[in-house]
Amino acid sequence: MRKSLGVWGGVAIAASSTAATTSVGIGLGLMAAIVGLHLPAIMLLAFLPILGIAGGYGRLVRDNPNAGSSYSWVGRTLSPWLGFLTGWVNVVGTVVFMAYTTTVTGSAIIQLLGQASVHSVAGLRLDPNSTVQSTCLGLAVLIGAALVAVRGVHHAAALQKWLLIFEYAVLIAFCGYGLIVGDQPFSLDWFNPFAIPSLSALAQGMVLAVFCYWGFESIFSVSEEVEDPRDASRGGFIALTVMLLLFLFCGTAFQRVLPLDELADNGAQGLAYFGEKLADQPLAALPLIALMFSAAASLQASVIPTARGMYAMGRDGVLGRVWTRVHPRYETPAAGTLLITAFAVALALLSLVIPTVNDVIYAAVNSIGILVAFYYALTAIAAAVRFRHLLRTSPQEALRAVVGPVLGAVTLLAVGAYLAWTFYDSADHFELSADNGWFALLIPVLMLGSGLLVAAWARWGRRAPYFSRGYGTSPCTAD
Repeated sequence: MRKSLGVWGGVAIAASSTAATTSVGIGLGLMAAIVGLHLPAIMLLAFLPILGIAGGYGRLVRDNPNAGSSYSWVGRTLSPWLGFLTGWVNVVGTVVFMAYTTTVTGSAIIQLLGQASVHSVAGLRLDPNSTVQSTCLGLAVLIGAALVAVRGVHHAAALQKWLLIFEYAVLIAFCGYGLIVGDQPFSLDWFNPFAIPSLSALAQGMVLAVFCYWGFESIFSVSEEVEDPRDASRGGFIALTVMLLLFLFCGTAFQRVLPLDELADNGAQGLAYFGEKLADQPLAALPLIALMFSAAASLQASVIPTARGMYAMGRDGVLGRVWTRVHPRYETPAAGTLLITAFAVALALLSLVIPTVNDVIYAAVNSIGILVAFYYALTAIAAAVRFRHLLRTSPQEALRAVVGPVLGAVTLLAVGAYLAWTFYDSADHFELSADNGWFALLIPVLMLGSGLLVAAWARWGRRAPYFSRGYGTSPCTAD
């Protein structure tokens, strides 16, 4: 594949995949319902283990740039089975995220049309809470984003830079104004993690907050297309730092403007409601436009690394060769990009059985969050094992490549395990509902179970070299 990305292109990919505007617009309301008026505290607390894990990612990509990223690194260092599961849950989790983000995108479009006084089309009344309407509109955006991604990661990065500039300008302007004119009394207690209501709220809030940071590692999946592997590391850290500052800034502003009940009740329409509290039309529509751009950009930024992950798996022989087909002109894994998009479209259509936008988002975020903690932790452990010799030879470098990743991994594993137990203990029967703990647990169980089945087929059916050698293949020879 063509090396066409620099550090700022990498920042655009990572930041768009993380989708801060979407997380602010939707995630803050969901988290407020759990942790109360402690949004800045939970975002800061979740950043610490992510920062430690990012140090491991950065050292791994410098040592071995690989489209498979976590899948290859964990497979080489710990176990091919764990490596495959890491890659599998990452891919499947991202496809689920893409499927559900189509609903968010469509809902934002319908909200924007409503603010423009367009309430019906061809006799059909538009409803932003209609999963069917929102999903259908979002699917059109998803397909368009995939077609742009086929043309090359540099084209996608160039588009996303301009979208990010608009999004961040709107967020900073509205939240800055909200900090000044908001009538809710400011309190330093908002930044105190010890004031979070309960251990269960802390664990669930942490997983939701980690989910908001999810995506920074996208730049590491395109490391074979980055001109300098160190640019991938720089891009990831810059994107993470910007995310933290935005989350703290916006979380504080939201709590200055909105009482807790209004913040929690508006959920998926939180950013639009926030804008309407601060400005009249047409200015009030700007946050909603930013949300729509963010959701659309995150769809594109998600399909890019996911296709690269499947490309690496196909290259290793654990999946079919179709995933390795590179476009003759654009030099991108075009077949994989379109296949991933097709899977997301199919899943989005299946998600229509869940009746409301909030239920779709809540079920996906809770379930995928456990798996994000799982594969982040495994990647961090792989970094610590791989670079453990630095504890003797370079203690300062070991803080970033060994100690930080280990502390981050332990934290995320503990939080993920506690949340899984909370889900299990919260119900005594299964029900197809986002509020049912057993339903929330079923999604990660199915993802892991399907990964084991595919891995078994790759090991004994395909006889993939990835398993027989015990190492993930790589286009590099750094190790």
